[in-house]
Amino acid sequence: MDVKLIALDIDGTIIPPNTPPERAHPSERLRRAVRALRERGVVVVLASGRMFPGTLEIARHLELDTPVICQQGCSVHLQDGTMLHEFPIARETALEIVEYGRHLDLPYEWFNPLRYIASRWNPASEEYARVSGIKAEYRPDPENAGISPTGVGIISDHEQAREIHRYLAGLHGEALHVLDFPEVTVAVAPEANKGHALSLLCADLDIDRHAVLAVGDSVNDAAMLAWAGRGIAMAHSDHYARDAADEVLPENGDADPLAAFLEGLLNGKR
Repeated sequence: MDVKLIALDIDGTIIPPNTPPERAHPSERLRRAVRALRERGVVVVLASGRMFPGTLEIARHLELDTPVICQQGCSVHLQDGTMLHEFPIARETALEIVEYGRHLDLPYEWFNPLRYIASRWNPASEEYARVSGIKAEYRPDPENAGISPTGVGIISDHEQAREIHRYLAGLHGEALHVLDFPEVTVAVAPEANKGHALSLLCADLDIDRHAVLAVGDSVNDAAMLAWAGRGIAMAHSDHYARDAADEVLPENGDADPLAAFLEGLLNGKR
């Protein structure tokens, strides 16, 4: 096997879409595959949109001891919480986005690697806090909560998110990395993406990108899939991940497609 490092997204990849909360953890089959890869000397890391606590929870389920990439690549942590890399967004730019959210009369979010604050209660914030292993905070002025943000987002719906994405990308150009999720448009620093974070982590570990395999399913995985020597998109992936990947896993009816793919790597079938 010529792969030295495998980077795995969590939600939609390790944990299949629409998994009930009480079952939202890696399968035993996947745990066995990851364990076997590690026994062969392959480094396995997680690269998630979750905040550090929620990412760490899944890393422990998989018995990993490697650093974790969190919040779309805004931060990289050791498992004891030590920050290896962090990419804050410029406060002035974040405040402009807040003003736009207020103009639209939409709730907005302001966050760093450990705190998540929204301007008012909404289901999307509650769900993100749940998977991230933290408690969402609510106040009418998150920007005055005393934290330097790694990102800010405007919470809407699928149709509004498209227009918000176009507006922010047009307004700030290369000064922002804008992510278009179904219920929220998130803006982070231009270097804050999973691909850049993975490149820094591989540099720390002295692993060449051509020996890296990455698996994901969403817009926040696209940069990682494009950077890795081999990028794999899940069968249900959005068009961002599909366009960035080298290949898309086929719909083969397996109930645990990621485990099946990793087993194939172990058996030399792929």
